[in-house]
Amino acid sequence: MGDRKDWLIRLSRIMAGAFFMPLFRLETEGVEHIPENGPFVLLPKHQRWEDVPIVGLATPRPLYFVAKNELFSNPFNAWFFRSLGGIPLNRQRPIESRQYLNAVVDQLMSGEGVVLFPEGTYFRERMGPGRTGLIRLILTRFSPPFIPIGLRYIRIGLMKTEVRVNFGRRVFSDTEEPVNIFVDRVMKEIARLSGITA
Repeated sequence: MGDRKDWLIRLSRIMAGAFFMPLFRLETEGVEHIPENGPFVLLPKHQRWEDVPIVGLATPRPLYFVAKNELFSNPFNAWFFRSLGGIPLNRQRPIESRQYLNAVVDQLMSGEGVVLFPEGTYFRERMGPGRTGLIRLILTRFSPPFIPIGLRYIRIGLMKTEVRVNFGRRVFSDTEEPVNIFVDRVMKEIARLSGITA
């Protein structure tokens, strides 16, 4: 499942930067919370489709992304998104995604970074419920650091938007803590970092 192609990621970062930078001004805070080595899970707020490339541009390490399986609907898209580190998830029937969900854990156990949007879909300027399924699966195997991310889009001109990407401190799950309580705790931190009242 490790189909990620670093050469394509480097090329895509250059192209995404050329496309997004005229439209967005990227401001980052807390990047130092990302480990230089070893596994981690990024848990960003999901405001809009641009969140995915923006998180990729803001993060200094290569990443794997959990993404809706509709993006992998034809052979070219499947190759392209897997080459960028995409891991498909069927949100309606997650049991069908079991091999891919196991791939998420395998990548983490290999020391990689994974992006998981805990809301599962867009919730603009408000918080959606945190989904526990994949986080629960990860925590049954081991306990990597989870890093909440706040995203804020602020219009600063007719054609320009400032995007603030706020990386929070690493959060760890206590072995005695129920997963839903852990996810609620993380979601409150994502809301705080995004400037949203949870």
